[in-house]
Amino acid sequence: MQDTDIDPAILAVLQVLCQAGREGGASPWSLARIAKRAQLPMSVLRRVLTQLQAAGLADFEIDEEGRGHASLSQAGAELATQVFPDTA
Repeated sequence: MQDTDIDPAILAVLQVLCQAGREGGASPWSLARIAKRAQLPMSVLRRVLTQLQAAGLADFEIDEEGRGHASLSQAGAELATQVFPDTA
C-alpha cells in the first residue's frame, strides 16, 4: 500500500455520512444504520469514526448502552462533497 492510498473503510464511511447529510434530516444517523450502509462491522466503523473525529472530519457519540450516532463536521462535509460530488 502506498502512502497516498486511503483505507477503503474510511472512504466507505465518508460516502455514507455524505449521503446522510444530503438526504437531510435534523438528526445524525445511528451507528447501526451507518455500519449497514457502509457494509462494515461495528468495530471497524467505530475505529474509522474515531480517526475521522480526531481529524476533525466527523462527530460521533456513543451512550452507555453502546448505541450511538454520527455525522460529518463542516470540514468533513466540505471534503466529502469534493470527493463524492455525485453522491445523492
